[in-house]
Amino acid sequence: MTTEKTDDFFEALPVFERFEGVADNSNYKPLPEDWILASADIVGSTEAIKQGRYKVVNIAGASVISALLNALGKHNHPFVFGGDGALVALPASQTSKAQEALAAVQAWVSDELHLNLRAALVPMADVRAQGLDVRVARFKVSPDVSYAMFAGGGASWAEAQMKAGKYAVKPAASGSRPDLTGLSCRWNPVQARNGEIVSIIAVPGKSGANALFQQLVADIITIAAEQNRGAHPIPEEGPPIEFALQGVGTEAKATAPVGKTLYRKLAILAQIGLTVVLDRLGLTAGGFDPKSYKRELAQNSDFRKFDDGLKMTLDIDAIRLRRIEERLEKASKEGICQYGLHRQSAALITCLVPTPRAHDHIHFIDGASGGYAMAASNLKAKLA
Repeated sequence: MTTEKTDDFFEALPVFERFEGVADNSNYKPLPEDWILASADIVGSTEAIKQGRYKVVNIAGASVISALLNALGKHNHPFVFGGDGALVALPASQTSKAQEALAAVQAWVSDELHLNLRAALVPMADVRAQGLDVRVARFKVSPDVSYAMFAGGGASWAEAQMKAGKYAVKPAASGSRPDLTGLSCRWNPVQARNGEIVSIIAVPGKSGANALFQQLVADIITIAAEQNRGAHPIPEEGPPIEFALQGVGTEAKATAPVGKTLYRKLAILAQIGLTVVLDRLGLTAGGFDPKSYKRELAQNSDFRKFDDGLKMTLDIDAIRLRRIEERLEKASKEGICQYGLHRQSAALITCLVPTPRAHDHIHFIDGASGGYAMAASNLKAKLA
């Protein structure tokens, strides 16, 4: 393979537009041999969540994706957001840039967010040496945005290696700053409308044959699809634009030059104020239409994904949630899966916005009081 071909791996993948396609093996293609996996997560995220800092934990996880994509100058490499961490696949030719970005973002998370971010770069050759693979599919959520789905077990193995301290990237010196242009956290939590916001993680069990687990995934998706818009936690018209202060300080720390945090915070507040006025009056400014942006936000959101297992944050009623739990519990007893689930009253939105006038802004959805991190903790407790 040529470098050009492997660098454009994700762009060259065929897309599927119905989420049910995550259970179809034919949609997945193996990552090139000369690629690496950049994996990162927050150490002690459960304790941070108990302290009410999950919005900050989400920003730390999203900052990994922002730093890497900005450093590489491309937004089309496969990635997945995990709530308290992230995974990005990239060509080995970009290893040096990726290492610098991960080192800088670790320093920034420690300096500004007072959290401990660990990171690793794992070669695909080492993944395949374990008899595992990383296969990627491209799920198109809107005309301008596609998300990567990961299968094959390799991404989970890479994460486990990172947590064991292998392939580690050392943090840069205190004061180092990654390029986090576009990282945004201006939205208030979005309250449930159908019942509860539920974050679900389901992974293959020890005796779960691939076909049986795929059928389980298909069944869960089918039940969720009975809810309006597949139990999407964001309204079709988008979330309400409100003058919100929560998250402004964190965004200012992420995007301001050194020593300019206050000025950046004031600029963000002014932008929010202008957007509120434009939205309420039905006006546009400089090509920015708040109502169109909100609709695109809902379309572009990643509220469901596949990352060596099914991950969903749903706004779902009690009857359908009970059916999903019963199906998961049955599969768990049969050894087909292991699962974790966390209920909350609202969803969180964390965004990567290259420019408000573009249509390719991406939005990560999680539960507002622990989400995927607490569902993962629930899963680990069951395994223990």
